[in-house]
Parts: sequence; C-alpha cells; structure tokens
Amino acid sequence: QSWSRGMSYCLHSESHLDTGPIYVRENGKLHVVNQGAGGLQDVTPKTRPFRLFSRSFSVELCMNREDDRARRQRTDHFIFTYTKEGNLRYSAKSLFSLVLGYISDNVDHIDSLIGFPEQIAEKLFSAAEARQKFTEPVTGLRALQKFTEAYGSLVLCSLCLRNRYLVISEKLEEIKSFRELTCLDLSCCKLGDEHELLEHLTKEALSSVKRLLLKDTSLSDVGLRRMTAPVRVLKQGLENLLVLDLSCNPKITDVGIGYLLSFKKLNCLDISGTGLKDVDAVIRRLQMQIGLVHSKVPLKEFDHSNCKTEGWAEQTVLQWEQAVMEATKPQDNLRSRAAALRFYGKTPRIEEVVKCTLVEAETKASGNLQFYKEKVPNCHLPSKKEVAGSHELKNNKKRALAEQERERTSKQKHLCLTVEDWDLLNTY
Repeated sequence: QSWSRGMSYCLHSESHLDTGPIYVRENGKLHVVNQGAGGLQDVTPKTRPFRLFSRSFSVELCMNREDDRARRQRTDHFIFTYTKEGNLRYSAKSLFSLVLGYISDNVDHIDSLIGFPEQIAEKLFSAAEARQKFTEPVTGLRALQKFTEAYGSLVLCSLCLRNRYLVISEKLEEIKSFRELTCLDLSCCKLGDEHELLEHLTKEALSSVKRLLLKDTSLSDVGLRRMTAPVRVLKQGLENLLVLDLSCNPKITDVGIGYLLSFKKLNCLDISGTGLKDVDAVIRRLQMQIGLVHSKVPLKEFDHSNCKTEGWAEQTVLQWEQAVMEATKPQDNLRSRAAALRFYGKTPRIEEVVKCTLVEAETKASGNLQFYKEKVPNCHLPSKKEVAGSHELKNNKKRALAEQERERTSKQKHLCLTVEDWDLLNTY
C-alpha cells in the first residue's frame, strides 16, 4: 500500500506531463495504475496505435551523389532548360528519344536493319555516332557493317582519305565495309601495288565508284594490271569509272597505260608525272581507242576541290582521325627530353609527314598530261563546217574500228590472256 501511495503521489505531482498509462507487473500479473483513484487496477490495457515517430517528423530520401551512374540514370530522362528569368526548368523526354538512346547504346547487338525506315535509321546512326560507338575496335565494326549492308551509299557516298595513311592502316576493315561509294580519294598514301585496299577496289562492293584518285600512291604497271584484270576479263569491277587520277606515279610506263584502255566509260584521265617513254604515241593511242583528248589547260576535276567525305558517317571518319592523332601525339616525357636536348645544344631529329608538294613540283616541270572526252553537240541541223568535219570523224572511226578488228584477230590467233592474267583470275 505504501508503494502504491508513493507512486500515486508522484503521478499527481507530475500531472502536468502527459506520460500516458503506466503498467506495473506484480506476482506475474500486469496491472495499470489508475491516476484518479491512486491505486492499481487489474484491467487489460486498451491497445493504442503504434507510432514510431511523432507527427512533425519528416524523412528526406537522398541518393549518393558520388555514384555517377545513378545520377546519370536519374537525369537522363529529363531535358533541362533555363527561362528568361534564369529559372531552371525540366521536361521529360519523349518515349521515342528514350528508346533511341537505349538502342544506340546497344547498337552492336542489332541483327539486321534491312527494311528499316531510312529516316529513323539516320537518327539512330547519329545517336550512336554521338556516343562514339563506331570508334570501338570490335563492336564498332560490327555495328557499322549493319548500317552499310542496309543503306549503302546513304551511310557514305564519297570518302576522302588524302594523306591519311594512318587512318587507313588503323581502320582498314571499317573502310572496306563501305559499299556503293561513288568517289574515293587515296592520294598521297603510298599504298603500293600489294596493298589490301587496292585489291578491295576490284570487288563488287565498289563497282559503283565513278571517281578514283590515286595520286602519288607508289603504283606501277603491276598494280594497274591487277586493278584492271576484272574489267578486262570478267567485265566487272571498276567498269563504271569516269574520272581516274594516276599522276605522280613514276613507275607507271607505256605498258601500264595499255591496261587503262579497258575503261571505255572514262571521261577524264591524269597521268602527269608518270614514267612514259613515248608520250606522243600514248596520246594518239588514248585518243584513237577511248576518245580521250589531251588538254592543254589543267582540268578542274583534278584540283581536289570536289572530293569530300559525304554521308552519315562523315563525323565518324573525323572521329577516327582524331583518335589516330591523339594516339600519335608525343608524350610529356618525350617533350621534356627534346627540351633538354635543345638546352644542351643538340637538336633532335624531326620526322615530318611526307606530302605531295615535292612530287607536284616535279610533275609541273615535266608537263601536264591530262585528258578529257569531248562532248558531242546535239544539233539537228549541222553547219557546213560540221558536215566537213564529220567526214573526218567518220574516217577516223573507221580507222579505229579497223585497228580494233586487227587487234582482235591477232589476239584470237594467239592466247587471249597471259599467264599472269590467269593467275589473277584464279584468285577471284
């Protein structure tokens, strides 16, 4: 009784504090203290809702800001813009852009794009290009092949690799994956006769090439024979060629020019700076057999102004070139070593990239050997001078046809193909 009275006294003295009901366990039973009566009651307590925190308590959920991946996933679905007042506003991206970004991140897993709409494919290509997916060694080649198989010339119709031999050596398989090119510039690359890319020119994938620039590529008669073998024998390969630049290749002789006579559709030819022995005979031969006239004025087709990289993959080629330039940059320790050599009076050896300036100067000194095909005027009522000139043209054509027939009959008497040509045919 004294214990309960003391407890009730304490409760009455601190009645201003809302402590709630007080439970006391005595002799294995639970009793509640009745503050009004000041004693214990054997009453089962009323259940009250359990509250872990008070009503004014609040919780703020924050993500780890050090996790860049989590932050990117959180903000990747929104577009942040600023108003005129300088307030930041955000709007959710469309479902199309979200799906486009997901596919571009996994573009190397696409099975095929044949039959896919071109408008959406162009956006998909640009999205993957912005993520630099085509610069990756293995997956980039696989993804690029999917686009070139489906869209051909839309991916790239013109490719300029002038003086970019490092890009060719590093991205050879990617360059070979381009199809339906109409213009290809490989000038000043020093490829030689046995380069894999020159062999790829004779394939069916590049039969659409109409403009081929091979200036200063260390070509010889052997390389021309290999390039023209499919055209001469199988009527395949570069049969649609219209413009050909073979200047600054001193190893090409009169024999190699004979292989070019198989290009019947050729409109412009540049053989300046080659190792011709009888120039006059070559000029007459080109004019009589394929109708090319020697130009006294330099032609615009060979000034390199019209050759550009055009297509969806234009920025991709620039990314390749930037990656190669960064890989070939001198390191900091090499720069410090060169600075130390200069300090001690020793000049390091400087290796510069070989350009076409010296070869171009030699070709200007030797003479201009550029040829073009004259356009036939479409006039219904020819003048007297044209009628007189037409008789001469007819006589020249008859002479050319007679010479061609003689050559055909002479070839029929002997073997039509040489042993080297048969070896080339066996490789296809």
